[in-house]
Amino acid sequence: MQHRRIGPVEVSAIGLGAMPMSMAGRPDTDRALRTVHAALDAGVTLVDTADAYALGAEDVGHNESLIARALASYGGDTSGVLVATKGGHTRPGGDAWALDGSPEHLRAACEASLTRLGVDAIGLYQFHRPDPQVPYAESIGALRELADAGKIRMAGISNANPEQIRQARQILGDHLVSVQNQFSPAYRDSEPELRLCAELGLAFLPWSPLGGIGRAGGLGDRFATFARIAEERGVSPQQVCLAWQLALAPVVVPIPGASRPETIRDSAAAADLVLDEQEIAALNAAG
Repeated sequence: MQHRRIGPVEVSAIGLGAMPMSMAGRPDTDRALRTVHAALDAGVTLVDTADAYALGAEDVGHNESLIARALASYGGDTSGVLVATKGGHTRPGGDAWALDGSPEHLRAACEASLTRLGVDAIGLYQFHRPDPQVPYAESIGALRELADAGKIRMAGISNANPEQIRQARQILGDHLVSVQNQFSPAYRDSEPELRLCAELGLAFLPWSPLGGIGRAGGLGDRFATFARIAEERGVSPQQVCLAWQLALAPVVVPIPGASRPETIRDSAAAADLVLDEQEIAALNAAG
């Protein structure tokens, strides 16, 4: 497994997006645990979760608890695994999603995540999404307080624009290490944020890098160039997609979602797929 950096921490070039293991259509617990263990066996050392990855209000924290259980039950050494979680999204009921970026909520959410993950400090804690009802500086200020208090080791932001990245950098200083935004062949609106992260030395973590739950499997059907290169290389279109993203900048660390062991094994193999300049140019132009 190739490696990249998030702040001072070295992680696998491909992470595991754990969200699909807790949403509608999620696998049974046994398969979910085997999926996480397969990721660890493949050399994955970054696991991305969130308190809001759940079926609804009564299920909040499901994904964090699942990850904690998977790590505890793994037979190998997990001391080098970075667990990244998030706060700021809420699940008020049913399938609904809401926002609460208030410092009070973020402090309480962090404490709850600490308990579920069974750790004294969260490796990477990310503000999940800006709340238009709360000044952004107040939300980010709460992360700074958590970092200063030793509750979190590193801070990240998600779904942020360039202005918010710069504002978070000013407030958090070196505590800010990453930005997690949507990015995939179908969604490239985050290219300005990716470029800014490369400029500032912040890790850029594309979420839904393969197109999202329910769409990743058909990536090759929707993007002929990815399918063509995959066939020429004897790999999956999904591997080509992740390798392409890795080639965009050394700060990129994709976090493809998975709910089956074979899926994360295939994704992890993308770290060793090196595309040539012509292939990268063709993929850049594909849309």
